[in-house]
Amino acid sequence: MMNEPLDELVTAVTKSPKYRAIAPDLIRRIGVAELAKRRSFKEAVKGTKNKLHQVGGAYWDTAVDYPKALTRLQNAEDEETRRQICRDLMRLHTSTRERLPILDEFYATTLAGLPPIHSVVDVACGLNPLAIPWMPLAADVVYHCYDIYGDMLVFLQEYLGLVGINGRTHHQDILSQPPAKPADLALILKTLPCLEQAETGAAARLLGSIQARHLLISYPAQSLGGRGKGMVENYEAQFWELVNGQSEAASRRDWHITRFEFATELAFLVTLPTAY
Repeated sequence: MMNEPLDELVTAVTKSPKYRAIAPDLIRRIGVAELAKRRSFKEAVKGTKNKLHQVGGAYWDTAVDYPKALTRLQNAEDEETRRQICRDLMRLHTSTRERLPILDEFYATTLAGLPPIHSVVDVACGLNPLAIPWMPLAADVVYHCYDIYGDMLVFLQEYLGLVGINGRTHHQDILSQPPAKPADLALILKTLPCLEQAETGAAARLLGSIQARHLLISYPAQSLGGRGKGMVENYEAQFWELVNGQSEAASRRDWHITRFEFATELAFLVTLPTAY
């Protein structure tokens, strides 16, 4: 059955280039709530755009020319040049830009000691798959990327093929359609605070849906504006609240957890007692 106000809202939102590539199921989920609580259709459209900005738009400083980026990677003369291009591209998204100063140690440290990683789900991945050359993954790894930006995922699918990774991209809202692929490792990097800001309880729901033996969960050590006072303590408290069973997603017991603190990021490696 057609929902005319909701369909009109999705059309109105996606007329803006900033939101055109966003997964329609996310726009619809947010739009339903905004239509229910706003006094007018115009306010609902504005509220939906504001939520979408919180979820993803705030992390992009500028539009990315993906065809140009892919050409640069294809024309790289050697592996070191390609890695430098990946670094350059990761600067275009706030989350991966903040990780660049610690990139050489981040994955090498947090994933050290794990058995061979043959499968990965990268949740709300952004440009993080460009960091695959820094990850200690098995040669036959299957890498699944989940995000709301369709144009970026088309680029990432081409990139995965270019570097010889067996990968798949998934254009979807991870709350209404959680990742369904079981994996050795789930990367949930600086994702939970963003989801929780947009919808209370979202972090718990996501964690409860992930099917992975190991989860690398991280939080930013500073705000988008560069302020860091109290953020590590606040996010660590949020993490332990989930783990200690104060939310429905963290009812699993006997998690093995290792904490890592870097200059720009707080991370936890969680190992569940049984594999999926």
